[in-house]
Amino acid sequence: MNLAIRGVPRVSFGMPDWIAVIVLGIIEGLTEFLPVSSTGHLLLAEHWLGVRSELFNVVIQTGAVVAVIAVFAGRAKALTLGWRQAANRDYLAKLGVAFCITAIGGLAMKKLGLKLPKEVAPIAWATLVGGILFVAVEAWLSNRKPTEAVTWTIAIAVGLAQLIAVAFPGASRSGTTILIALVLGLSRSSAAEFSFLLGIPTLLAAGAKETLDALRGHEAHEPWSHVLLGTMVAAATAFVVVQWLLGYVRNHNFTPFGYYRIAIGLAILIFIR
Repeated sequence: MNLAIRGVPRVSFGMPDWIAVIVLGIIEGLTEFLPVSSTGHLLLAEHWLGVRSELFNVVIQTGAVVAVIAVFAGRAKALTLGWRQAANRDYLAKLGVAFCITAIGGLAMKKLGLKLPKEVAPIAWATLVGGILFVAVEAWLSNRKPTEAVTWTIAIAVGLAQLIAVAFPGASRSGTTILIALVLGLSRSSAAEFSFLLGIPTLLAAGAKETLDALRGHEAHEPWSHVLLGTMVAAATAFVVVQWLLGYVRNHNFTPFGYYRIAIGLAILIFIR
């Protein structure tokens, strides 16, 4: 059954739209901060649940951000209230510079007309290549001792890595940022923390931009109730996932995620044409 919600085509296969929204919110929460490409997973799901607007796909990411704020509440409080300490000021400055790089570059890309691609092949290849890189980088790092300190080189590189994820959906924001941090010598736990904390202003800014554009009537989109529902579900799911991943990376590497990405990339290429 084909439906149209404010100009957005939908294929529901008899499923109530609110259930499809919940499923997509769960997928977003599960995959936003895992280095596996939330875009690739949403693309696979939307093949059966119906294509969503860019507003929906971007704004539900803010739910995942809420989860990160909750998980890192203590760390965030220590950084902000303890800003007089040199180490905290240094860390905040690096987060700020990385965010500014992404914000300026992202706005420039938006001005140039960059949007989420309708074609599936680029997303599939980005997911696949990212998986191969994770497997290769983890093999390369097997005998190297990492550092816990985020250097300025790492901060700048991570900011640029977020732009790669903007330009190539499927690359995964968390995936590209964690990967480049690992290559530059940062430990897995420190790379995950910096990536997650940087995601707070990055994803909130992206969500705010899409919301403002929608309020101005620039884009067709779903009812706001569906956007809110998907966001809330993503928040609850991401809270569990982020806590799990932070524990996981203390004793494990990202190789399994690399193989998983390879499988998802191949699945997109095979099943969605």
